[in-house]
Amino acid sequence: MITRRFAFAALTVWAMALWCAPASATATPNGESAASAFIESLAQEAVQALTVKDVTFDDRLKRFRQLFAANFDVPIIGKWVLGRYWNKASDAEKDEYFKLFEEYVAITYVNRFDQYSGESIKVVKTVSETGSDTIVYSEIHRPTGGEPIRVDWRVRSESDVYKIIDVYVQGISMSQTQRKEFASVIRNNGGEVKGLIDEMRKQIAKLSAVN
Repeated sequence: MITRRFAFAALTVWAMALWCAPASATATPNGESAASAFIESLAQEAVQALTVKDVTFDDRLKRFRQLFAANFDVPIIGKWVLGRYWNKASDAEKDEYFKLFEEYVAITYVNRFDQYSGESIKVVKTVSETGSDTIVYSEIHRPTGGEPIRVDWRVRSESDVYKIIDVYVQGISMSQTQRKEFASVIRNNGGEVKGLIDEMRKQIAKLSAVN
């Protein structure tokens, strides 16, 4: 099954990183400032769209799907997370997996935005890497104080369009965590991608039933 360990890590990190209101950012070189602005804009958009009171679950879920699809490179993330099992999957399984992957992420995270309590995200610096990737280093600050949480974003640009391809929390890759979790589910189901697809479908149905 998709374990609580993965769910907890993903919920407390990805959702928190997305829901934070932007704080003042450290100045960055022109070539990197666009990636920084992209992350800050996404945080602000998420707060405005998903923390509004008296919004139905279905509407909140729809808004999250739109944000996720528009700002995360779902095909790249989804394929990488499936790892070596991607080549073992049939075309029909790949299509079904992508549909469920996006739905699973959306329905798993969306209710976390009810717990938003004024956290802010501050971009500390950005570093360009080889190719079209930029790492945006940021910190999440809570209104109650305490040590900030380090959240780094791997952003890829293509034709001036920016997409997130991974999120690192305290140095731990969320895509890597999810990849290990999915691989475990597949191994426990005879090495068949169908086992993961069936489990994702069950989890989505279970989460939908409580809303």
